[in-house]
Amino acid sequence: MRVDLHFYGTAPMTDPGSGPPDPRDRRVGEDGVAAAYGNLDSWAHTADDLGFDTLWLTEHHFQHEGYELTPNLILLGVHLAGRTKRLRFGQMFNIVPQWHPLRLAEDFAMADMLTGGRLVFGVGRGTVPREAQTLGTVVASGDNAMSREADRVNREVFEEAMEVITAAWNEERFRYEGNHFQFPPPGIPDRGAEVTHLTLVPRPVNRPVEIFQPVTSPETLAYVARRGHTGVFANAGPTMVAERWKRFAEEAATAGRELGPGEGRCLQMVVHVGPLERARPGHDELVKFLSPYGRLRWFGEGVPFDFRPSLEETRKLGVWALGSVEEVADTIGRWAELLDLRHLVLFPELPGLSREEIDEQLHVLATDVLPRAGVTAVMA
Repeated sequence: MRVDLHFYGTAPMTDPGSGPPDPRDRRVGEDGVAAAYGNLDSWAHTADDLGFDTLWLTEHHFQHEGYELTPNLILLGVHLAGRTKRLRFGQMFNIVPQWHPLRLAEDFAMADMLTGGRLVFGVGRGTVPREAQTLGTVVASGDNAMSREADRVNREVFEEAMEVITAAWNEERFRYEGNHFQFPPPGIPDRGAEVTHLTLVPRPVNRPVEIFQPVTSPETLAYVARRGHTGVFANAGPTMVAERWKRFAEEAATAGRELGPGEGRCLQMVVHVGPLERARPGHDELVKFLSPYGRLRWFGEGVPFDFRPSLEETRKLGVWALGSVEEVADTIGRWAELLDLRHLVLFPELPGLSREEIDEQLHVLATDVLPRAGVTAVMA
């Protein structure tokens, strides 16, 4: 099984939990941002030494709260690749509608070449109106008609942008015309002629590029499976994931893409090895932060958009792996058996934990938990 790590890049936090302050009231200073980047550098070295395959990062902007402080994953991936030996660096995810598609294609290709193919491409549609609308797009922000229209527009822009990106990577000379993008624009003069096609320089080292994308709705599931992307499943209960996992393979098959058991999909899971009370503040802080965006509504069937599970509910539902070495290993083992899992991404960064405490988590996961769960090889 391939095992990766995922980090948000959160600033050090001394008061996580379910109570105040409200996430909107948090303010991170330059020292906190620098500390978050220093932590990521340290954990990248640890992950490299322990043999994890890929370290994934998350794109977000204007995060004065200090939760997710990595606005450019490609840039940070290049930096960390230069600081490590073999670890790969993935984007979970580049928020495509917030990019000019050709700049995203070009930046990834150049970074991939500079790192010798050590970057992994991931894409998403976005969840945060504050950053989306500021950067020229829209996202769904709730469960209402206005939000559904924003989601429709966002999806349309995203899908066109992905057509542009893949054409730029895979075709020596390309052009594109859609509702939102036209490349090259008409009427560009060039040395006595008109530009009719473009060529991306450089193009990625390894083509076709494997593309990872979160699976968050039936529409997205069908799109990801049929486009040939690798589906990323997270923050949902076992019953829901198992049904979607199976459906993903069926949708892929309709597009002529036959997947073996566990292929073409991966599972992201929050983990913490140790006393539950040590995990509680970080758990409750993430719930307080993520639930207003609807990012925990898949924990169980029929829960509200802004579902806020307690630590006990999260543990009972088995969505996150929490507890002793034995308990975390058993949870991972149950998921591996349920899904015939081939690719697991572990998220150990609970707010409030120190650099040293998360470093310890990485060692315990690699040396104690994964072997007990039956994972005999961490690298792919």
